[in-house]
Amino acid sequence: MSTDVGTTAPPRATRREWLGLAVLALPTMLIAMDLTVLHLALPTLTAELRPGNTELLWIVDIYGFLIAGFLIPMGAIGDRIGRRRLLLIGAVAFGAASVVSAFSVNPAMLIAARALLGIAGSTLMPSTLSLIRIMFQDPKQQRAAIGAWSGFFGLGTVIGPLVGGTFLEWFWWGSVFLIGVPVMALLIILGPILLPEYRDRSVVRPDLISVIMSVIGMLALIFGIKRIAQDGLGLVPGIAIVVGLAVAALFLSRQRLLEQPLVDLSLFRNKLFGTALGMVVLATLLAAGSQFLVLQYLQLVRGLPPVRAGLWSLPITLGVIIGSFGGPALAGRMKLSTLISGGLVVSALGMVLLTRVSGPSDLFLAVSGTAVIGLGLGPLTVLGTGLIVGAAPPERAGAASGISATGSELGSALGIAVIGSVGFAVYRANLADNLPEGLPAPVGKAAEDTLAAAVDVAHTLPAADGSRLLSVAREAFVHGLQTTATVGAVLAVLLAVAAATLLRNTRMPGPPPLAEADDAAKSSEKTDN
Repeated sequence: MSTDVGTTAPPRATRREWLGLAVLALPTMLIAMDLTVLHLALPTLTAELRPGNTELLWIVDIYGFLIAGFLIPMGAIGDRIGRRRLLLIGAVAFGAASVVSAFSVNPAMLIAARALLGIAGSTLMPSTLSLIRIMFQDPKQQRAAIGAWSGFFGLGTVIGPLVGGTFLEWFWWGSVFLIGVPVMALLIILGPILLPEYRDRSVVRPDLISVIMSVIGMLALIFGIKRIAQDGLGLVPGIAIVVGLAVAALFLSRQRLLEQPLVDLSLFRNKLFGTALGMVVLATLLAAGSQFLVLQYLQLVRGLPPVRAGLWSLPITLGVIIGSFGGPALAGRMKLSTLISGGLVVSALGMVLLTRVSGPSDLFLAVSGTAVIGLGLGPLTVLGTGLIVGAAPPERAGAASGISATGSELGSALGIAVIGSVGFAVYRANLADNLPEGLPAPVGKAAEDTLAAAVDVAHTLPAADGSRLLSVAREAFVHGLQTTATVGAVLAVLLAVAAATLLRNTRMPGPPPLAEADDAAKSSEKTDN
């Protein structure tokens, strides 16, 4: 006798699955922490490794760019070889790259190690989320498990500065990378015991050419933007940007020709999908860029030690948490377009607060402004992700989830790269015009690289000269912060208008009927325990 799949109750998770969720939550939080944990280590790192302006930005954001570039192909590789196996391979690679990062002796070595961390991290994220979908078949339990997974990812992003500041209070800058080693060791030991295996041999091998094109196109564009910020318009950055755009165009053309493309462009035929994705990318760009600069302000302008700077980041964490949880809670009580556009207006007000920061005495203004930004962007980042996945048909939910995760990672990396580059460009131009007279040329050149370098060389000068250099360098950095905040405020207002217009008749999509969702899952998943 046949059984009606649509009316069969799915199995409920047991104690083993919930313990497995705890194991999966740890690397998820760690991956997110590594996006921000380095921010407070930059002053001491700069003093020891002496990176230039461009090198410093690559150290920070190469990790996020390569996670974004490899997320989708790693998901396909996990389908073929087994997602638990890929997760464990990635754990070994992540732990090894963490050790190399911690003991790097020059900027190039650290950039390479951070790149390896990004590639290893891209194996962990899709594996954790897909295994949760297998482990938790009951819809309510699955929503709770995915909510916990998302919560740990968000928690890792916001507590990164606090954890990093605590470690820096007692150890050297490289210690922030060693946090991941025991976590990965725990995953390697408990993963084979608590986690099921999953593979789908029908999945084709990911198109290697598409992977290479996506990464080259993205990095070429960012390289050009960084060089313009450092040296102004020129032939080299112009060629890099043209190459990046050309490779991006070829990448899109190739996706249309492939039977199983790396990125399913058919999803973008749904206007809601593309609209929500674009807004989420820009929202994470604003959040990551503003947080990056404000954390530099706390240490290098205000002069706080790492642990106190981490503690002052807690209000920022609170704003993000309230916005992220408050948005979904309000979604059933007001129009979606009103909620998201209203949140964006709030974030614009936070940016306006940052434009009023004028020096070290404006600590409360800088922290509260960033907290308000997180509060306002929270509803868009959470509800936008739901719109992206909900806009796709059930059988394409996995591809939509991969694109959504890629967009969020890309937005965070772009925020640091683009907003950081603009801020540093303003800093360098302002400092060059206001350097105190009589400083040795090498001192002035070093100070123009980064504010951290200026603080470091100021301590080698006589007290009066060092004080004058610190004053003009900090003022130059604040000008950069004000400029980027002004740009951010304008962008947030434009996004608010776009959300009010493009989402005015949009409702949050509900879950698909059980039979439809189950049929879609069964057609695309094969599990080997």
